[in-house]
Amino acid sequence: MLGASTMQQHNGGQPTGAQVEVAVRAFRMLSDATRLRLLWALAQDEYDLGNLVTVVGATRPAVSQHLAKLRLAGLVACRPEGRRVLYRARDSHIRALIAEAVHHADHEVSRIPRHE
Repeated sequence: MLGASTMQQHNGGQPTGAQVEVAVRAFRMLSDATRLRLLWALAQDEYDLGNLVTVVGATRPAVSQHLAKLRLAGLVACRPEGRRVLYRARDSHIRALIAEAVHHADHEVSRIPRHE
């Protein structure tokens, strides 16, 4: 949950236009099943392209294209390690966003009673 100081805005407590645009871009990236699976995996650990192909069950070109989109959106970071490139969720905000989305889905699918 966001604290009051985190959400201090200039227009009556509403997010700024720039904040809304960045949030919309992030949610747009989450609207694809392969990208959501990638982000879930990357929120747990670092992976190279070959391992991500296995984890998400998509083709190498598809995973590569999705990773490029996620990097451009600022949701995924990468670092070289020898001849490999390792990918991870960019930060704790992304990890929390993915966890909340999946936990919400679990409540809906499992018909767990709603709670605050």
